[in-house]
Amino acid sequence: MTQINDIHSVTAEALKEVPAVNASPWQPLRQRVFRMLWIATVVSNIGSWMNDIGVNWTMLTLSADPLSVAMVQVASSLPMFLFALPSGVMADIVDRRKYLLFSQVWVFIAAAGLTLLSVTGHVTPGVLLVAAFLLSTGAAMSSPPFQAIVPDLVSKNEMGPAIALNSLGINISRAIGPALGGLILSFAGPWMVFLLNAISVLGVAWVLYRWKAEPSVQRLPPEHFFSAVRAGFRYVHAAPVLRNVLVRTVAFFTFGSAGWALLPLVARRELGLGPGGYGIMLAFIGVGAIFGAVLLPRLRKTFNPDRLMVLASLMFAVTMLALAFVRNVWLLNAFEFFTGFSWIAVLSTLNLGAQRSAAKWVKARALAVYLTVFFGSMTAGSAIWGQLASHYGIPVSLCVAALGMILASSTVYRWRLDQDPDLNLDVSTEHGATPELDVRHDRGPVMVSYEYLVTAEDARAFTVCMQDMRRVRRRGGAINWSVYEDILQPGVFVETFVVGSWMEYLRQQERYTINDQKIQNRICAFHQGETLPLIRYLVAPV
Repeated sequence: MTQINDIHSVTAEALKEVPAVNASPWQPLRQRVFRMLWIATVVSNIGSWMNDIGVNWTMLTLSADPLSVAMVQVASSLPMFLFALPSGVMADIVDRRKYLLFSQVWVFIAAAGLTLLSVTGHVTPGVLLVAAFLLSTGAAMSSPPFQAIVPDLVSKNEMGPAIALNSLGINISRAIGPALGGLILSFAGPWMVFLLNAISVLGVAWVLYRWKAEPSVQRLPPEHFFSAVRAGFRYVHAAPVLRNVLVRTVAFFTFGSAGWALLPLVARRELGLGPGGYGIMLAFIGVGAIFGAVLLPRLRKTFNPDRLMVLASLMFAVTMLALAFVRNVWLLNAFEFFTGFSWIAVLSTLNLGAQRSAAKWVKARALAVYLTVFFGSMTAGSAIWGQLASHYGIPVSLCVAALGMILASSTVYRWRLDQDPDLNLDVSTEHGATPELDVRHDRGPVMVSYEYLVTAEDARAFTVCMQDMRRVRRRGGAINWSVYEDILQPGVFVETFVVGSWMEYLRQQERYTINDQKIQNRICAFHQGETLPLIRYLVAPV
């Protein structure tokens, strides 16, 4: 048994928050790499939206069954559900730049293959679903690392504007891509749309190839894949804000998926539109999303995240009701404008919540869990609404989805996004040094204990505060955690937690954040001993 005092400490000056500087909405574009990657991504996303309209419209010409059309949305969403988390793990343990390059090559090959099959006349409903699945798999590989590299490209006070700009870029492409895709589809056919999508990927690949990321110093060897997966799940389970984001994600997108899954059917069967008209309808959604992205900074000053999301959810429910009953093309397009507006408000709010609730060491994994839940909800919802539309009709399916979304908005009362507004998950450099002990990295399990002396008057408040520390230990990799009071020495409390190995303990110390320090300092304020709390490290015998 080793006894060492290395309680994490931080000065009051270190804990003072640096006043946040309000960055201009366009300030991140001054960063050269962010600007070039943003432009290339907009072009690539235009190609993706063109490809989507090509796939959806080709499926409509091959099959009029609502379930078959909805299965396109399922095939596009399912890979995110299946592969986003493994991709997030890979992005946290390998070179993100190289991994992103690999994902772009994957998308290029899949898009080029679909082009070749279209030119030779071998496209069937099955081919379309497989192609949508493979293209979405490439997106699943790239989405977590793309979101996780944002902090590497901009400063901390530019994070909010950077996320908003990324959302704006997606919706600029949403406004241009469908209309352009519908036009090209009308004059040249699907193969040209698929070809342009393949070409659009090359710009992103070129920027990533030219980008020389700052090398990160790794004092410890990288995690193994499966242990990294377990660490990601432990973090999510012990991160209240992130859990709230995930619950609200399920509540919105399970019902919101109906609007996307059934939109092609309304355009073709109910309105009699061709590919150009369908593209214009999607363009109205994109324009609405652009307006939403531009107005979001101002809206966030007026509404907190929860109120903003509830209002946007109710607006989206109204637009689904319009999709169910309005059969005037231009009036429905006006409603679709607000579909885009509300969609981007919800998407940006949830994305920002997921970003701020994830520490850097686990950011790609945490965002991958968010994407998994997002696309899992979209996949399940699309299948449900497509099946319901097949049996009871499109209006009934959309009405049920709209009612469900209104009821789902009540989740705001239990799972709030504005919890812990001062959460700071930057890695701290102020905590005590890890003890230099002659212990093999693979020795374990390791039990660590902290011994505190607390007055009877503070005992209750101390144990309540320790629940925050439980989440800190769990997030950092603790297998189990507990706190005990010595019945022979009232007021002596012992906190214990177990990690799998000495290496896992070293990782836990390396991941200590400023927010963790604040919690540790609040707990230490209860300690009445003349010295720092006693720490013991107990390792299982060999």
